[in-house]
Amino acid sequence: MMTAPAMAQEPLRGKQAGDIVVGFGAIGVLPQSGGRVDAIGGKPDASNSVTPQLDVTYFVTPTIALNLIAATTRHDVSVRGSALGDVDLGRVWALPPTLTLQYHPLPQSRVSPYVGAGINYTLFYGEGGGRTPPVAKVDVENSWGWALNVGVDYEVTPRWGINFDVKKLFLRPDVSVNGGAIGARADLDPWIVGAAVRYRF
Repeated sequence: MMTAPAMAQEPLRGKQAGDIVVGFGAIGVLPQSGGRVDAIGGKPDASNSVTPQLDVTYFVTPTIALNLIAATTRHDVSVRGSALGDVDLGRVWALPPTLTLQYHPLPQSRVSPYVGAGINYTLFYGEGGGRTPPVAKVDVENSWGWALNVGVDYEVTPRWGINFDVKKLFLRPDVSVNGGAIGARADLDPWIVGAAVRYRF
């Protein structure tokens, strides 16, 4: 008895020079607690946040790519263990576009890991929310930082894929409270952990 031929598996396309890959997913931004606070002491602290993310990757060669991420997150900020106790500083929004240069050692593999390094510039805006008196105004300064990156792509079809990505940012913005009456430096150094669906053009 004859059997129907097995369906052929769609061939791998692999990564190619000139590919543009657009991804949409979600990230968790996990700041670390650290830094210094003038006058009252204590440790700056920022809450974790989850948000959608858009990213674009351009392959210069099959193994070398440039990746840019765009997302914005809201964080509750405070000072813990100061001379005044725990002090709430309200909330702040962060927009941290990050550009990394990535190396993909297995460009023709369905499971394709990569490592990278790059630069970040974080814009802080929308400071507000409830604050512990006598805090009336908080300004978080925009800041440059370095980024390290590791991740993996899984090719579902020649055009569609799934991505898992981890970035470590070295981000330490200055903070001004009540027009400079109290100064601080927040050693945020966040982890950014994400997953996305990607489409290759």
